[in-house]
Amino acid sequence: MEMLTFNASAGYLEGVVRGYRNSLLSTHIYSSLSQCETLDDLRMQLSATDYGNFLANEQPPLTTSVIAEKATGKLVGEFRYLQDNAPKDGTLARFLEYMTYGYMIDNLILLITGTLHERDTHELLDRCHPLGTFDGMPALCVANTVEELYNSVVVDTPLAGYFKDCLSAHDLDDLNIEIIRNTLYKAYLEDFYNFTQSLGGTTAQAMGTLLSFEADRRTINITLNSFGTSLSKEQRAKLFPSIGKLYPAGNNALARADDVDQVKQVCEYIPEYKNWWKDGGLGGGSGEDGSEVEELEGKMFREETKLNKLETICQFNYSPFYAWLKLKEQEIRSITWIAECIAQGARDRITDFVQF
Repeated sequence: MEMLTFNASAGYLEGVVRGYRNSLLSTHIYSSLSQCETLDDLRMQLSATDYGNFLANEQPPLTTSVIAEKATGKLVGEFRYLQDNAPKDGTLARFLEYMTYGYMIDNLILLITGTLHERDTHELLDRCHPLGTFDGMPALCVANTVEELYNSVVVDTPLAGYFKDCLSAHDLDDLNIEIIRNTLYKAYLEDFYNFTQSLGGTTAQAMGTLLSFEADRRTINITLNSFGTSLSKEQRAKLFPSIGKLYPAGNNALARADDVDQVKQVCEYIPEYKNWWKDGGLGGGSGEDGSEVEELEGKMFREETKLNKLETICQFNYSPFYAWLKLKEQEIRSITWIAECIAQGARDRITDFVQF
């Protein structure tokens, strides 16, 4: 039944996003980019791809930040086209709107963190992701308490419903800001998950897999990053999303974990996560070695990329829209990494990026 009715409302846009997917950079292109000697060489190589002349009007010297900004602008334009053409009263439009909430959370946290550290307001606004903009964003830069933050801006945004569990934090210090960030993401992931499950069919199954992985990754990262901080185990447990393969038993065990070895033991019960700790992954210890945590983060990105790559070839459901956006983000991170290695002369690390 799903196949009979899907094309009537979303068939055209599914074809568009499938075209977007086919324009993602191939292994051959990544190899060519990695051999570039200068950023101008990189621009020339990218001009032969779907990126086209997106850097044609940039004056020298070309910088990594400009490349990342223009690539992101292309992504935003493609996503806005999907939003503009989705039936306004349909579930696809709602689904695409949900996809922007994560960017709203990131922008909110960026602004209040930057304000806390007395960063320039215009600089902070320029760094916000275009997909996460909302009315009243400049007012975030003058809020001094969580209540002011909520009453002046957040109450009129889609994030208002996620914010109710944040109001107990009174001061906007670094720890409370991180608690707010993870509390918002927890509520957002659970809400998005429930929405996709209400759609049923292949969308529910596919998005259940993708969002469950995202929830588990956040749970593991919160646990590892809480070691050596003033965050209590009770506070840590409240930040874990109540979805994912780790939920509930794994979440309960991670809430009590004291070191990396205990996190590893919990992950061993999930075959996909167990492999992260092999072949040079985290082997134990206190978890204070930032390079080890960075390596684990890279393995998580690779697992996410693999899952999203599989979903982009599915049909008659909404998961390809989500998966394409995630893959495009990863592509931009990879291009930016290559560009930065070229700019810094760090050619020995130029291939240390996630490709698919």
